[in-house]
Amino acid sequence: MKIDPAPLGERPLRFGVYGGTFDPPHIAHLVLAEEALAQLQLDKILWILTPFPPHKTQQAITPLELRLEMLMAAIADQPAFELSRVDLDRPPPHYAVDTVRILRASHPGGILAYLLGGDSLRDLPTWHQPDQFVGGCDLLGVMRRPGSAADVGVLERRPPGITAKLHWIQAPLLEISASAIRLRIANGQPYRYFLPDPVYRLILKHGLYSGGI
Repeated sequence: MKIDPAPLGERPLRFGVYGGTFDPPHIAHLVLAEEALAQLQLDKILWILTPFPPHKTQQAITPLELRLEMLMAAIADQPAFELSRVDLDRPPPHYAVDTVRILRASHPGGILAYLLGGDSLRDLPTWHQPDQFVGGCDLLGVMRRPGSAADVGVLERRPPGITAKLHWIQAPLLEISASAIRLRIANGQPYRYFLPDPVYRLILKHGLYSGGI
């Protein structure tokens, strides 16, 4: 993939979009974002906190204000990371295709790179309006995760055109997930170094996940 070397101000804004529940935000989230920032030569990454994930309606989720506090703490020391309120300030359902459409309208001429893990790429055909979602993105930055290989040949049939937009982000394969962290906390297992220190301290402060959420 050719990346325009021109300095910012002489080329379109290149921005990443990283959405999720972030319950809690952890080290693997930050590793993917930092590697994407460098490898895709992005100017910034917009973190999109999903208030009510359409695919998690049967799952207990930490209250929005606490997830927002943790996410803000996690990204506070990286100037290129920015919280976007695109999903926070509109009613549900919050589908990625709508998020991308709104961000495109608010960043005219920008180059939009949507960041996701290999498991999300594998499940992409089940997303709401996947063809329109892929059509709205200029790039799809994907980090491989253990056990999450996607068959790109199958994906190309739906949504079509995805292959040309894929960029595999080279990063350490970290077997860290929010669900595993929540389980560790509920079971009294160690978890501190799976998290940025400010997030760890907020979990202690609010007593999160010890009830098995």
